[in-house]
Amino acid sequence: MYISKKNIIAGRNPIIEALKQHQAIDKILISKKATGNNIVEIKTLAKENNVPLQYVPAEKINSLTNIQHQGIIAFKSAVQYQNLQQVIDFITEKGDTPLFVILDGITDVRNIGAIARTAVCCGAQAIIIPDKGVGALNEDAVKTSAGALEMIHICRVNSLMKAVDELHLNGIKVYASEMTATTKLFHLNLQDPCAIIMGSEDKGVFAALMKICDEQFSIPMANNFESLNVSVASGMILYEAMKQRCKN
Repeated sequence: MYISKKNIIAGRNPIIEALKQHQAIDKILISKKATGNNIVEIKTLAKENNVPLQYVPAEKINSLTNIQHQGIIAFKSAVQYQNLQQVIDFITEKGDTPLFVILDGITDVRNIGAIARTAVCCGAQAIIIPDKGVGALNEDAVKTSAGALEMIHICRVNSLMKAVDELHLNGIKVYASEMTATTKLFHLNLQDPCAIIMGSEDKGVFAALMKICDEQFSIPMANNFESLNVSVASGMILYEAMKQRCKN
């Protein structure tokens, strides 16, 4: 199945130019056999732009597009990624209290879109995602979000662990949603600067990431059921944050 030409950049020079112009790119696929100085330059520019690289067989690239690609293609992003520290500075300088959402291992673009939609409605200012292991923020994700992904700051980082450290250095507490935690959602103080980590429905939040959080919490449920859909859970958490903040 081919991907639409408008969603990819194919060829070495076009990708180099896109990276130099800081165009929004989700990831770059490079054939394992690709070599040359321009490949080295692409690797360097990708690192500078925090764009993830994935090495694949040439057949994989051929299966995705019939465009002349020279062993390399890039997937365009439908959103513009921003620097986390700059977003923190922008929010605090406005006099607003940070409320961020961190997505750990959420690959379904429909869930990402739904979370973004709720985040905007509940006053969250930013979504933080890793450069790997998250669904592509493509046109489908933007469509699912009803355009919300274009209305909220999206910060892509190469390490969620380092992102949490950066949040802590800026006085922002980090809470992780964990269904077995004894602290209940409504006992959290969500009026102060904070970020909420949402993990995938099958694996939850990465264990090492969980350890460096300020607190774990759970969403109370009337019945003993396995879990909530991650986008629904995010909506409940963000609504509780908005409710607490509206009391001020």
